[in-house]
Amino acid sequence: MRLRGVELRRVMMPLVGRFRTSFGTSTERDILLVRVVGDDAEGWGECVADARPLYSAEYVDGCADVLRRFLVPALALGAQVTAAGVGPALAAYKGHRMAKAALETAVLDAELRTRRESLSTYLGAVRDRVPAGVSVGIMGSISELLDAVDDYVAQGYLRIKLKVEPGWDVEPVRAVRERFGDDLVLQVDANAAYTLADAQHLARLDPFGLVLVEQPLAAEDLRGHAELAGLLETPICLDESVESAAQAAEAIALGACSIVNIKPGRVGGLLEARRIHDLCRAHGVPVWCGGMLETGIGRAANVALAALPGFTQPGDTSASDRYWAEDITAPFELRDGHVDVPTGYGIGVVPLSDRLRAVTTSTQWLDTARTG
Repeated sequence: MRLRGVELRRVMMPLVGRFRTSFGTSTERDILLVRVVGDDAEGWGECVADARPLYSAEYVDGCADVLRRFLVPALALGAQVTAAGVGPALAAYKGHRMAKAALETAVLDAELRTRRESLSTYLGAVRDRVPAGVSVGIMGSISELLDAVDDYVAQGYLRIKLKVEPGWDVEPVRAVRERFGDDLVLQVDANAAYTLADAQHLARLDPFGLVLVEQPLAAEDLRGHAELAGLLETPICLDESVESAAQAAEAIALGACSIVNIKPGRVGGLLEARRIHDLCRAHGVPVWCGGMLETGIGRAANVALAALPGFTQPGDTSASDRYWAEDITAPFELRDGHVDVPTGYGIGVVPLSDRLRAVTTSTQWLDTARTG
């Protein structure tokens, strides 16, 4: 594909409800979209960075800046570009995985549309729909939590994930387990809110039969996770700790986890996400696809990835109405606890022009190699 230009588009999307984690509360999302334009097709990618650097060091203003000043110019606009070549072209610039992932996805979307191939086929998907779980934020009360879980169970979600933090962990989990029984597939996500000194407290979650506890300790503390794994019956899943296949290999070798959450934005793109999937599958480590409150653009890519054979756990591949009253693409819908994998060319979805226009706050067109 010959790259003619790149558009950076900011949109502001209100969430249908407040979403609280151990590191912050969201009521809306300032989202950076990347559109690449080639001679024969255009493609879209979504940057999952938040407005503030709380989940990771990246944040949306910084992603827009590094794309404009460094990453887009590194692709040599006007030259032939492939998704496989994006990573090597950007390798000199350290970090900024979320920004790189958005650009790589946009290039891949355009490339596959030119080839008339779907993303799911390209990645090696083996399913045409994926089981859907839902992430439930920290609530103001246990009664509010139980009402929310009851609603999601009634909708048909196949797995419930509860966000937890010190002071909101054992009792909420107990209440959900007692209300919905042992058959409910249940897991928790700490977003690195604990330390190894909390091991005895975290062990109080063991009797509830959780599928996993996700990222209990700090991202860089692989050895702490390995030690904690020996103290808990509940399997440990890593999220923020795994930003590459190399880090996944180290975590597995150390015994720091027995499950991995793969988010394309966190690891630098779909191609690295597939490498992590392949590595984990070779080691018998199950994986699942996490979510970052994506619009339909990012969700389409996640759902295609989640259709690969190693994704044996329901992911955060919720329907669009879990987060948005109106998405910027045709909505993803929950049917019998599953979400359909897009079958169209590229990522399989495109923004709805009227809806996109209504939520756009700014655009910037980059059409030369000297954009800084």
